[in-house]
Amino acid sequence: MNRQIKFRVWHILFGRKGPMQGMVHGKASSILALAEMNPDAYIVEQFTGLKDSNGDDIYENDLVLLDPDDPPYQVIFDEGKFELSNDYLGLVYDLSEEHMDCEIIGNIHEDKDLLEEDK
Repeated sequence: MNRQIKFRVWHILFGRKGPMQGMVHGKASSILALAEMNPDAYIVEQFTGLKDSNGDDIYENDLVLLDPDDPPYQVIFDEGKFELSNDYLGLVYDLSEEHMDCEIIGNIHEDKDLLEEDK
């Protein structure tokens, strides 16, 4: 699969447990250099190469819905591949084009409470 290599980076004001400032945009080399110089202040996430049903890029740590009746899945990178993980249901799927009818509903940095809902 040929895919564009892109990253997004979250800048953290008060360390990994503090509030998020937001995303940093720029060239991948600049973003990675920032994160390498101060790893406690930045979280780097990679583009999966896939888009959701709305045409939005899917990144690592996005939260997606596969089925509106199920809790969301988190996009993770594990053992060299992107996966969809749902701890509540105890399920993990390889992220592939068959899941492109999913919808991004948030990310773990801004919407972690979506993972904690009991459905």
